[in-house]
This record gives sequence, structure tokens and C-alpha cells, in this order.
Amino acid sequence: MNDGTDLIAALAPVAAVLNQLGVRFYVGGSVASSFHGAARSTMDVDLVCELVAEHVPAFVSAFGDDFYVSELAVRTAIQRHSCFSLIHLSTSFKVDVFISCGRLFDTSSMDRATLETLGGEPPLKVRIATAEDSIISKLEWYRKTNETSERQWDDVTRLIRLLGSQADLARLTDMARSVGVDDLLHRLLNENSDCRGASC
Repeated sequence: MNDGTDLIAALAPVAAVLNQLGVRFYVGGSVASSFHGAARSTMDVDLVCELVAEHVPAFVSAFGDDFYVSELAVRTAIQRHSCFSLIHLSTSFKVDVFISCGRLFDTSSMDRATLETLGGEPPLKVRIATAEDSIISKLEWYRKTNETSERQWDDVTRLIRLLGSQADLARLTDMARSVGVDDLLHRLLNENSDCRGASC
């Protein structure tokens, strides 16, 4: 199986369970970046969701023998607003599930995520983070890694250059300020000022 097929095989059951439980979620991380044109090979997919403790028994039991999932890890992630992982056993593809922290950026990113189609056989319709919100999330991760993750900086550079003049600068500025990465956004925009007038 190729990466795209593995991704769909791992993501589709998780998306189905979350939809059945009425839990809002969207795809972020490198899969969202790739969807917006900044392609990168990956063996995991990031989801941001609004899972709460009441969902846990049904959520965990829904996966049967197809996934490895720890109920304790799920409950801990919900309590701490952190993340847990599900591993799709037949492909070894990992689904990292991040619990929404409920900040302005988190809730508005959930509202702004758009229903899109990820390729594969069969294709899968899921909500995906906007390019602007992907940039803010990646700038946050870049800061959390003490600004050492060249992969994250490369991703945001490619995304801002792909957006060009279509970038929603008001959204970027407001959300960067709200999560404390406005200095990093300023640096990113300055380094790519040649693309502000058109897509590069």
C-alpha cells in the first residue's frame, strides 16, 4: 500500500467514529499542509477534536482489533488538553488526536475548517484546517521546539508563498498575536515579502 492509501485506511474509521459520536474535528498537521500544496511524505495524520470524557467508552470500544488505543491515554489527553495516538495495526499508520484547548484560536479554527476530499480509493470527505490556521499551528510548534524544527519552518514558508496575495493577513495577524507568535509571523512575512503581491 502507498502512503495515500494507508492514510485513508487509517483515517476513515476514526473519522467515522467521531462523526457517529457527534464530535467536531478537523485534519491538521502535514496532511493539511500537503492538501494546501506544501506536500511532504508522512506516516501519521493529526486530528484536532472536541472529544470529552463522556465519549471515551464508546470511542475506545468502537475500534475493536483494528487499532491500538489506550483508554488511559485518551482520558489523560482529555484532562490535560493534550494528545493521544491511535495506531492502525494493518498499516502501522498513526493517528495523533489533539484535544482542543478551547482558546479563541482553537474554536475559530474548528469553525473555519472546510469540508474537503482527500484522495484515495475510495476518497474521504473530512474537514481540513485552512492554510492560514495551519501556518499559525506550525508557528506554535516551531516555538515549542525552541525554534529548532526546520521542517516546521519550511512548511510555513511554503504555505505563505503558495498563498501569496491571497493570504488572509488580518486572520494571521490576529491569531498570531492571540497565541504569542506574532514575532515569528513578522519574521515569516519579512522573509517572504517578494511573494506578497502574487502567488510564488
